[in-house]
Amino acid sequence: QVQLQESGPGLVKPSQTLSLTCTVSGGSITTSYYYWNWIRQTPGKGLEWMGAKSYEGTNYYSPSLKSRTSFSRDTSKNQFSLQLTSVTPEDTAVYYCARGYRGLRGYDYWGQGTQVTVSS
Repeated sequence: QVQLQESGPGLVKPSQTLSLTCTVSGGSITTSYYYWNWIRQTPGKGLEWMGAKSYEGTNYYSPSLKSRTSFSRDTSKNQFSLQLTSVTPEDTAVYYCARGYRGLRGYDYWGQGTQVTVSS
């Protein structure tokens, strides 16, 4: 059973960088051909795909967030991470990590989500 767990601060000040980590258990983040995604949900926009890191370590970014987003991973800890810079209150959302598979739509495993509020 694969499990994903998001972690990080629940409150970030405007203009700062939001950093979240997803810890994966029950499966390796380097296993072919899985993709490890970041998705957020806001009341106004619904679910928004932010991007993904592939099993090979390649990054894929949403065009709308590319200039502010970066992904990293620590294979020794089986973790992957999100950094979102220059946050504003519009970045307030529930952030999820989720697993996808090459060529398939959707995600088979999700984290429980973590609320991040951007406020001074």
